[in-house]
Amino acid sequence: MQRLAILLLLLLVGCQEQAPQTSTDADPRWVKTATLVANSAATLSLTGVLRARYETPQAFQVSGKVATRHVDAGQTVRQGEVLFTLDPSDLEEGLAAARAELAAAEASLAVAEADLSRDRQLLEKDYLSRQAFERAELSVREAITRRDAAKAREAQARNALDYATLRAEADGVLIEVSGEPGQVVGVGQAVARLAQEGPREVEVSFPAHLRPPQTGELRMGERRIPLTRREVAGAADPASRTWRARYRLEAPLEERRLGEVVQTRFTLEEASSEARFQVPVAALDERGEGPRLWQIVEGQAQPLTVSLGRMTREHAWVSGEGLEAGQAVISLGTHLLTPGMAVRPLGEEGTP
Repeated sequence: MQRLAILLLLLLVGCQEQAPQTSTDADPRWVKTATLVANSAATLSLTGVLRARYETPQAFQVSGKVATRHVDAGQTVRQGEVLFTLDPSDLEEGLAAARAELAAAEASLAVAEADLSRDRQLLEKDYLSRQAFERAELSVREAITRRDAAKAREAQARNALDYATLRAEADGVLIEVSGEPGQVVGVGQAVARLAQEGPREVEVSFPAHLRPPQTGELRMGERRIPLTRREVAGAADPASRTWRARYRLEAPLEERRLGEVVQTRFTLEEASSEARFQVPVAALDERGEGPRLWQIVEGQAQPLTVSLGRMTREHAWVSGEGLEAGQAVISLGTHLLTPGMAVRPLGEEGTP
């Protein structure tokens, strides 16, 4: 009897210990959260090269052998200053030949005019036919034409001799000088490059996947100089796969050496007015019809539809309505969540 009472007592205690246990399905699931970080990659810093607005090749308008060189790279020159000269021997002979040809043409014209005057007198006395007189008139016209052509060739030869002296076409700095005495050059072959005085620009090369922005800034220590895009290359460089762009300085710049490397900064045009946020890749749930994030609303997991911008191995950049910097989202195990699931963020273990 005593043993039976003890057995009943043990059974009663066992039932009391099991009674408080309930289904774990009703307990909130502990989840890890992360905060949205506003995208700070909307700007791009690149190096640029300081250039002159006008950089013109200096070349002879006639061919020949370089006789003298009067300048060096980096030298400041004034408009009209002599840069190079060619050997003038052939040009001088060409001018002499043109002058002789002109003299011969003028002599022929004088003979034709004298013949015409005599034929006119004979025609008036009926000693010459009308046909012969007209032929004499045509001879004068032909002689005039030859005289004019010879005069033009003489002027060309004179100009060619003047072109044997290459002069600076404007004030500026010679950023490159390649011609040397004894070198034979052709018409239009550059022997120097002149950076003219005046506006300065910055040349920047952008990655092929980015279109150069319309504006930017030049960073000179604490100073910021606005930049405005003037031109963009028609195609990306096939070797470096970059876009070459020229930017105009919108403020005066103290004297700097051309070709100097400078720092520039640009706001990317592809960054839309809609804010973009950085989140861990694990926070992105791509089940269903599109990417989404999960947030905790009154202790329950609720999805947020987002648009995916770009993604790396660790982070994703998203945008969407209702997203704000500092907003908490579930960052781990999102593939196990369902709308309305009871969840509780880690870090609240000590709260009731």
